[in-house]
Formats: sequence, C-alpha cells, structure tokens
Amino acid sequence: MGTFIGVPWRIYKHDPMWVPPLRLERRLHFSRLNPYFKHAQWQGWVAWQDAQPVGRISAQIDLLHQQRYGQDRGHFGLLECVDDPAVCMALMQTAENWLSARGVRHISGPFNFSINQECGILVEGFDTPPAIMMPHSPRWYGRLLRQAGYQPCKDLLAYWINTDFETPAVMQAMTHKYRDRIHVRALRRQNFRSEINILRDIFNDAWSENWGFVPFTEAEFAELGSVMKWLIPDDFVQIAEVDGVPAAFMVALPNLNEILHQLSDKLLPFGWLQLIRQVKSCAMTTARVPLMGVRKRFHDTSLGMTLAFSVIDAPRKYGTARGIQAVELSWILEDNVSMRAILDKIGGKIYKRYRIYEKTLSDGQRYAESV
Repeated sequence: MGTFIGVPWRIYKHDPMWVPPLRLERRLHFSRLNPYFKHAQWQGWVAWQDAQPVGRISAQIDLLHQQRYGQDRGHFGLLECVDDPAVCMALMQTAENWLSARGVRHISGPFNFSINQECGILVEGFDTPPAIMMPHSPRWYGRLLRQAGYQPCKDLLAYWINTDFETPAVMQAMTHKYRDRIHVRALRRQNFRSEINILRDIFNDAWSENWGFVPFTEAEFAELGSVMKWLIPDDFVQIAEVDGVPAAFMVALPNLNEILHQLSDKLLPFGWLQLIRQVKSCAMTTARVPLMGVRKRFHDTSLGMTLAFSVIDAPRKYGTARGIQAVELSWILEDNVSMRAILDKIGGKIYKRYRIYEKTLSDGQRYAESV
C-alpha cells in the first residue's frame, strides 16, 4: 500500500501547483475503517517500468450506485500516470478486466472512490493549486484517456468568489420578500449529532435527482462530521430554515492546502496539533464550500433561489472577520443552470474545470476478458 500511496510524489515532483496529501490520511482512506467499503469493493494496481513505479489505478464497484443506475456499472479512480500512452493503456485495461469479470459493462471515472469524494480529471486551471479535498492533474491525463477509448461524460466546475462582493439588487429584493419565513443560523455544536443528521437529510434530498447522485450513508456523513467537528468553526456551517423547518445548508471549509505544504506530510508526532492550532488562529485567507443543498421541493422557485443565496451570503461576515478573502465553490455541475446563475450574479468566476470520462465495453471485449 505504501507504494500505491507514494506514486503521486513521482508524478508531480516537478509540478509546483501540486499539494501533497497526508500519508496518514491516505492510509485511513484505503483501510477497512473507510465506511465506503461497507457498500463497495475495490482493487488497486501499480504499473512498473525499469523497476520504478510509473502509474497506479483503482477499479471499484459501488452497490449503492448499482442500485440506482444498473448492475452493469462500475468505476475507475485514483489514476496517476507518467506521460506514456502504453502505461496508461495497461492501467486502464487492467481495471477494465477486473470490472468486466464482475459483470460491469459501463465504466466511468475517475472517482476516488465515489462521487461524494474527489472526482474528475483537471482539464482547465492548471496554473493554480487545488483547494482542499479537490484533485489536481497533469495536462496529459485527458489525452491519454481519450487514446484509451474513453469519452468525456460530464464537466464539473469550480467557481472563485471574492468575499467582498456586493449583494445584487434582485437578491436584496428576494431576501426582503421572504424575511419573515427564512431564518439562517449557525451550527449548534451542543446538538452536533442531530445537526449532522439534518445536513445529511437535506443533502440527500437536494441532490437526489442530480447526475450521478449516490446518497451519503449515515456512517459516511458521520466520518465527514468528525472532520468538521475539529477543523470547522460553527459559523462556517449555516442552516436556513423555512417557517422553522431546516430547508437548506452550506458548509465552508478553511482551505487547509494553504498550510499543509508547511507541515510534514505524516503530521507526526505533533503535526496534527500544529494544524488545528493554525486553523483556530485564522492562518488561512481562502476557504472552500464542498457541501451545499436546498431541499428538492424548493428547486426552481424564487424561495429556493433565496435559500441558496442566503446560505452563501450568511457566513461572509464571519469569514471576513477570520481573514477569509475568497472562497471556492466546488464542484458545480456544468448544466446546473440555476446555481450558476446565482454565482454569476455575485461575481463568481469559473477558474477550474474537471471532467468525468466514460467507456462502454463491447460484447467482444467482455467475452474475451471473461474466458
């Protein structure tokens, strides 16, 4: 597992934009402690050339995804590869063989491991480092995947927004219109478990009809909550209520990538304390919004648009007080017209684009691989 984890250090050794992950966190991600593995199986491989690791890949089958989209669906992920079509082809074919042997015909990715985690290949925005919990890629990955027979499937966008934006007049009017119905509040830490359940319930409802949606399980969201509990101030989590009932939320995460490069990638023995100390001392100037949702019944309504704007706007004063100057909202589906309209109105700019690729195995391929 150490070699598999270590491949990115070889691929990105000359890329100044890459932010190394924490090796300890990666080991936990691949361990049986990851709640994803309660409903999924996976296998990973490392490609070698001249006794040196030159690439890696995973293949995984998520039972929750198959329940929604079909038993013949599977994913690849964790792709890292030198700029060599032969190496990439070998990696992709190995993953395809493993998936095909388990009845998979339609393959998409990369997902590391699911759509609720890191996903996509970076295709625009190579000149800036990734925000926390977002992937980075060399420029050649898209080309190698196309050469391996994969086609673009869906684009995911990252928006960059300065926190000093002016509230558009139309948003002011809508906020005023619903001022007696909408109440926005911060996370109530004394009721942390029930608050986490509220966030998961809203998210799973809000995203239930989106492309590729797979619901967060209670265990998966609880794991996410444990990260939030240690690293996110209460006012970085905003919940909007309509007539007293939770209807929308937003989670902002301080952009830990600003400081991770200053610490040992192992964070031992005292690195974790230093990391938490820097978070609490407001050492970062940027943040990322990784989670946001408005209940489905409010979609495509003026109340729903107001809810979305309210949870984006509410934490601004808290963030700016902590020194946050800009925020990444990611990721946003390219065809999410309503959310993109809100972000455009408040001055958001697309600064990174990630792409999901897909391939359907032919019957001949599947027969040959199963013999």
